[in-house]
Amino acid sequence: MRNAIIVHGKPSRDEFYDPAVPPPSSHHWLPWPAKQLLVRDIHAVRPEMPRPYAPDYPGWRREFERYDVDARTLLVGHSCGAGFLVRWLSEHPRVRVGRVALVAPWLDPDGVSAPDFFAFDLDPALTARTQKIAVFTSDDDGDAILRSVDILRDALPRARFHELPGYGHFLQPDAPDVLAALVD
Repeated sequence: MRNAIIVHGKPSRDEFYDPAVPPPSSHHWLPWPAKQLLVRDIHAVRPEMPRPYAPDYPGWRREFERYDVDARTLLVGHSCGAGFLVRWLSEHPRVRVGRVALVAPWLDPDGVSAPDFFAFDLDPALTARTQKIAVFTSDDDGDAILRSVDILRDALPRARFHELPGYGHFLQPDAPDVLAALVD
């Protein structure tokens, strides 16, 4: 049975502790692809990463590794979650996965917000261990995201890059282009 793991990004501390704001795994567009995958008989989970406002790679790795990952697993990451997936895949060269969608990926290119979280060597062979990697960005996202995408474009030339107009940081309630990359 195919499965999917959807990894959320890094909210601010204030957003995380605001009782009116949903938890990161249930915020913005993340519930939408989970439901769309479920109705296609693909079991989709959205782990709640520990202390997401101050990401700690070992903690996120422990939470992520609670789920089965194999050649049929679809991986989706948003922002810091996309950067997490790039690191995890880079550090696990024997793991093969299905399709991967990196949405508004953030790798902390300035090294100031989460320097330890992104202290790794990006594996240029990563694309060969997936069915496909699709990277999504928007023409009006922040500079750190656009620079992160440039890093990925240089390191992973076989990935497919999609720039969508007017999506910002992908905070709207759905993302049909991302779904299409996973199950076309």
